Amino acid sequence: MRLKDKGIIVTGGASGIGAATVRRIVAEGGRAVIADLDREGGEALVNELGEDKARYVETDVFNTEQVDRLFDEAEAFCGVDGVFNNAGIGAITPSSECSDEDWQKVIDINLTGVFKIARKALQVMQPKGAGSIVNCASILGHIGQSQTPAYSAAKGGVLNITRTLALETALDGIRVNSISPGYIDTPILEALDEESLEGLKNLHAVKRLGKPEEIAAPVVFLLSDEASFITGTDLLVDGGFTAGKS
Repeated sequence: MRLKDKGIIVTGGASGIGAATVRRIVAEGGRAVIADLDREGGEALVNELGEDKARYVETDVFNTEQVDRLFDEAEAFCGVDGVFNNAGIGAITPSSECSDEDWQKVIDINLTGVFKIARKALQVMQPKGAGSIVNCASILGHIGQSQTPAYSAAKGGVLNITRTLALETALDGIRVNSISPGYIDTPILEALDEESLEGLKNLHAVKRLGKPEEIAAPVVFLLSDEASFITGTDLLVDGGFTAGKS
């Protein structure tokens, strides 16, 4: 088992990619702390997996006090050997109509929140001399897409934060990587109509959306000791979206 006896925090862990990753962590012998604002979803996942395997901690990743509390509770429950920095929100707004509030909300959660979680993780991991952080970036950190100014900017920032943190901690026994999913069949896409969904599917070389479990598997690999020589890199898991047009 890849994560036997390891404790992992998963932000945005109550649904979608986060929940799939929590399940995979437990299946691989680890214990998971689910950090999310969705109490109902988080507690349901704990009930599914067992209170000895998972714990829910209500967390706003932009709130520094709540981030500190999250790590305190995780240390008490299972320790912190790894973090999947996954919490985020979507946003589709033409740039000319993107208000200050629209911009700031996405940046606060998708970029600043990622940094605050990573910063606290390093403070906990550096004294131990070990740990792994996986940040959730996106294909939109690699390519442009109209009507996603804040989201694309945030995900581009996540890619470079990942590199920076990896360089800072390479001699501390800590690895920092990111993963860039394509479009995944999660609740974030529920507002789209069938025609829009078909359009998204056709943007991928494999002509379908990804499944949350198809992101969870490589995340767990990057968190595990099997990825011991991998740091400062981004793994595209996008069904060929960024490969080009055939």
